[in-house]
Amino acid sequence: MGIEMEIGWLTALMFGSLMALLMAGLPLAFVTGGLACVFLFILGDAQTLNIVPSRIFPLMTNYQLSAIPLFIFLAAMLERAGIINEMFDVIYKLMGGVKGGLAAATIIASTILAAMVGVIGAAVVTMGIIALPAMLERHYDPKIAMGSIMAGGTLGILIPPSILAIIYAVVAEQSVGELFIGAVLPGLLLSGMYIFYVTAMCYLDPKKGPPIPVEERIDTREKLRLLGNMAAPITLIFVVLGVIFAGVATPVEAAGIGTFGAFIVAAIHRKLSWQTIREACMTTLKASAMVIWIMFGATIFVGLYVLEGGQQFVEQTMTGLGLGPWGILILMQVVLIILGMFLDWVGILLLAVPIFVPIIRALGAQAFGLGSEGDLVLWFGVLYLVNMQMSFLSPPFGYALFYLRGVAPAEIPMSDIFKSALPFLALQIVGLVLCMVFPQIITWLPRLVYGG
Repeated sequence: MGIEMEIGWLTALMFGSLMALLMAGLPLAFVTGGLACVFLFILGDAQTLNIVPSRIFPLMTNYQLSAIPLFIFLAAMLERAGIINEMFDVIYKLMGGVKGGLAAATIIASTILAAMVGVIGAAVVTMGIIALPAMLERHYDPKIAMGSIMAGGTLGILIPPSILAIIYAVVAEQSVGELFIGAVLPGLLLSGMYIFYVTAMCYLDPKKGPPIPVEERIDTREKLRLLGNMAAPITLIFVVLGVIFAGVATPVEAAGIGTFGAFIVAAIHRKLSWQTIREACMTTLKASAMVIWIMFGATIFVGLYVLEGGQQFVEQTMTGLGLGPWGILILMQVVLIILGMFLDWVGILLLAVPIFVPIIRALGAQAFGLGSEGDLVLWFGVLYLVNMQMSFLSPPFGYALFYLRGVAPAEIPMSDIFKSALPFLALQIVGLVLCMVFPQIITWLPRLVYGG
């Protein structure tokens, strides 16, 4: 028999050692899984070790999760085929004549990109390589240029097909399609807020984002020709999201259609070669393996914590603070934001969501003035997605900040990259608060589609 330990101490020990090892720079996947096995050995007996296969096996055989490699492959194919560069080029030429037009174009391109690509890194890095030099060349304020790239890039986590939404739906045992549809309006709301902010800043101070000179602008005929180039990839997005929203196909089937479509789009753009396919396959393999390993590690870690009574402990602590349902919800959002400063999104999802969702369910839909439990769970899920956007921009460890650092000119100091993220972080907080105060932003569209 293993050692008995008081749950408060166990919480401090498990999460304390997790933080310490992550600060030391070890990869999340192996830290969570490794620690879980160590604690299993200390606390448990031979029976407890059965938790390892019983937590991992359902993930290995989960049908929904097979959408992840397909969506990553779709994104990788489109990126290798140079579609993303072309898309920025088109939007950039269409909007370059407006003050702050290039920054707005970056956000619009990122929004469309988010609908093709469920992965964040790709959007930030690609936009950083294409859009940043273009904006700096035109004497844009570097903070506006970098902020719009990072904020636009984080939309990939929210706008379907988001990989985070797929994993969330699996962990919280919820419909992927509903989450996708619920995230559309909040995603567009944030995108609109970023564009409004950037444009307003550039109109107040035209030096921050001058329009491109008249001789570089193009006529309407040329604009239509450029839009023609974008027809194939944009049709692909509409097909993939359309079949999900119409309920014709599950997200996994839609991902399969999309992957097939990516081959066709690459062929139309004369970029279909063995090398393209091989590179896309390698990208997919690395990204999917990383996600799955993190899932394996974290699910054992949380499984052990819940088994030892962690969930009741968290629930009692939160209800013991006498905060009321809204207080608990706000506390959860704050915890997620703080975790977002240090951990990556898959880790936070697997550590926090299995503990938080049952607590929210227990509070009940009535407490938040929502119609049904389905609405409640959907609302919390999308709030979680909106919150995770912030983790990409929040210093000190926001991923988007480091993705951009990798491609930004060396003379731009890291502190400037941090500073450029702050106004957009503030906008994300406003967006999160709006979604909390007006749940209809999230629940209206799924109700419309599913007639709930």
